[in-house]
Amino acid sequence: MATETRPREVRRQADRSRETRRKLMESTVECLVERGWAGTTTTVVAERAGVSRGAQLHHFRTRGELVAAAVEHLGAESVLHLKERAREVNGSTVAVVELIADFYASDLFTAALELWVAARTDPDLKTVVVPLEARLGRETHRLAVELLNADETKPGVREAVQITLDLVRGLALANQLTDDGKRRKRIIRHWARTLEDAL
Repeated sequence: MATETRPREVRRQADRSRETRRKLMESTVECLVERGWAGTTTTVVAERAGVSRGAQLHHFRTRGELVAAAVEHLGAESVLHLKERAREVNGSTVAVVELIADFYASDLFTAALELWVAARTDPDLKTVVVPLEARLGRETHRLAVELLNADETKPGVREAVQITLDLVRGLALANQLTDDGKRRKRIIRHWARTLEDAL
């Protein structure tokens, strides 16, 4: 009987641990979006997540580790969500570029932007953020190639895909201070026609 109880307890503890991590990461991203880097302290995140400071420290020793893990976690979830949404679009280049632009206009980009700016002058944070940014960049590029059904062996196609990502990232940046939705939609539709010719 005791041997049956032990594995169950270990599973419950592992489930609680996963749930604590999830709460901490979701609360971190929410704090980044609402309060920015300066207002996203480990204490505020732990309170918002409803976990003790000790539990937070058990999972993440520093604010940099916590924030990077949260953005990476949300990034992975967002990519899965983007893939699901991509199945619903009609496959046109315009629809795919709009989908990618919406992805960049999400809270994930806002949270990541807070991190990138803070990492510029924080050497410890920079060591965590640079590899994270590279991984998310590679994954987003690979996903864009897949969604656009792009053949990167054709000259200029890889560059056209990267220009698309750079364009929508810039448009998402312009959207941080004011709602830039109408202009973004016009530019995306225009670029999608140009991209179609390049693909």
